[in-house]
Amino acid sequence: MKLSLKGLALATALVWGLAVFLCGLANLIWPPYGEAFLKFLSSIYPGYHAEASFPQVMLATLYGLVDGGIAGLIFGWLYNQLSG
Repeated sequence: MKLSLKGLALATALVWGLAVFLCGLANLIWPPYGEAFLKFLSSIYPGYHAEASFPQVMLATLYGLVDGGIAGLIFGWLYNQLSG
């Protein structure tokens, strides 16, 4: 069975983007929440700084959507190549 690359890329983009968004939003409401995770993201997403501001949360979310989509696409392609 082959995976749909488009479907998997979209699903992983939404899951990872939502996870980053919710963690960033929770950090705005409860400042120490997810601080280590957000600092980790700031080390790999250029231009994103782990500071408590809504524009930074949105930037990290955009990076998360793109990053998740690319990861899902690569995973799906690799799975399809190895499964069949």
